[in-house]
Amino acid sequence: MRAVGLLVLPALALLLLAAHFFHARAGFVAALCILLVALLFVPRAWAARIVQVVLAAGAVEWVLTAYTLAQLRMQHGEPYLRLLVILGAVAAFTAAAAALFQHPTLRARFGLGRGTIATAERSTN
Repeated sequence: MRAVGLLVLPALALLLLAAHFFHARAGFVAALCILLVALLFVPRAWAARIVQVVLAAGAVEWVLTAYTLAQLRMQHGEPYLRLLVILGAVAAFTAAAAALFQHPTLRARFGLGRGTIATAERSTN
């Protein structure tokens, strides 16, 4: 039950990315972001890593969008600080959603950490 509560944040971050790409007329990418929400229900390490990588890339996308829109507003002499604060918060939220997969509950749910080099070394000693 606790894992489901933790997965709400990555799901919201993916839906925010979908809305962003839909607004940018990138419907295919928006649809992929929506479909990735379904991967949150697949308790496999590869599913978690795919979502984690997409969320990390999404955080970079939010930063690049903030930079581009702020530059545009500066050129037109319009205020841009509020835009940077809001999109910076969205970027931080998206990055936090990616990092959330390191939480012990989600690591256990998705089987993250098994089969790593460190685990293999510990088992041989």
